[in-house]
Amino acid sequence: MMAGKKDKSAETDLATIRQRINEIDEQLHELINERAQFAQKVGIAKGSLAQAVDYYRPEREAEILRAVKSRNKGPLRDEEVLRLFREIMSACLAQQEPLKVGFLGPEGTFTQTAVFKHFGHSVRALPFNTIDEVFQEVESGVADFGVVPIENSTEGSVNNTLDMFLTSPLKIAGEIELRIEQHLLGRMTGLENIQRICAHEQSLAQCRAWLREYLPHVELIGMSSNAAGARRARDEAATAAIGPDVAADVYDLKILVNSIEDRADNSTRFLVIGRDLLAASGDDKTTILVSTSDTGGGAGVLHKLLKPLADHDVVMTFIESRPSRRKNWDYVFFIDIEGHANESPVCDALAILEKESSLYRVLGAYPKALN
Repeated sequence: MMAGKKDKSAETDLATIRQRINEIDEQLHELINERAQFAQKVGIAKGSLAQAVDYYRPEREAEILRAVKSRNKGPLRDEEVLRLFREIMSACLAQQEPLKVGFLGPEGTFTQTAVFKHFGHSVRALPFNTIDEVFQEVESGVADFGVVPIENSTEGSVNNTLDMFLTSPLKIAGEIELRIEQHLLGRMTGLENIQRICAHEQSLAQCRAWLREYLPHVELIGMSSNAAGARRARDEAATAAIGPDVAADVYDLKILVNSIEDRADNSTRFLVIGRDLLAASGDDKTTILVSTSDTGGGAGVLHKLLKPLADHDVVMTFIESRPSRRKNWDYVFFIDIEGHANESPVCDALAILEKESSLYRVLGAYPKALN
């Protein structure tokens, strides 16, 4: 009898919990619809000819997401709550017309994953074949924004992206940090059936130790992208690929082994490129392009150039040199600093730095990546 009473009591408690969940779901649905209605009013206020890009404000979105993270008390992790709110904002923005975001394709790449992490799944993601093409399509207005890789924690900077800023008028409108999990993908049932692995050279390099230990006799073939390798794995017997889980979904492959990357902290940073400089969001980063080649400064010229940053307690987080393309052995520097270019003390330091430079451009001032 006691067991029967306990079972009935548990059933009653469970029914009560489920009823409360249903009530909460109704409240959430009502609030989400109310938010969408206010988002519509923002679009109407911009006028009938306004496009999504005209009322999308990355700095405003960053403020909202930082507030979401700061008030999160669990049990959901910050990453999960941020993803939920990104998708809500993405859906609200896309009611009239979705943002068009170009990325280094094809489909199934880590760059596509970065697009969805930053913009949500309600955007129209446009794959392009090269980084150059992503820049061109954003410049022409075919895409509202673009997403391109800039550096990997294991393999270093992506020089092609840096070089595009030498001639492009585009600005940096955001950054995305993506934890890179490299999975072994294929149609076979076991590792013993793999004769070759096709993947991007960087992915092969990031998994070098694992491949050497577990598949030492397999042929490794470098591809233009992991997606190209996944296509070969789909179409060829005994061919496997390396890539993200999205590639397994797109190309109907199985994940044979999860997370074969050599470093658990392997991450890639991506840049969001757009046509305008952003206003401050409250927690920003600024990227500048500078050169000292024509200043006649001699020894210590780079130290002199960077001294205003130290004098104003401005933190530098990244510096990379690239050939200027103006003459042989002439270089420019890409520098990331914490803070917004239009706010003190950054603007004060940059005003002095600009005077010491033969070339000076603010490539962007944008919200820091939020994970």
